Amino acid sequence: MKRSVRISHHNTSISLEPEFWSELKAMASQDKLSLKQLIERVDAHRTGNLSSALRLYVLKRLKGAR
Repeated sequence: MKRSVRISHHNTSISLEPEFWSELKAMASQDKLSLKQLIERVDAHRTGNLSSALRLYVLKRLKGAR
């Protein structure tokens, strides 16, 4: 599922599976952030592709919850 988001003053599209979008929304809500704010945080610390960075972020958070 592809979505467009405006980050760092430019539009970008992010392709993620629906399950990842769902987890990101839940995590943003838990952190009292908008989805856009959470994506901006991940974007600020990534070294590679944004979609991959978001998937890794979700994975790390879920593994930390165990």
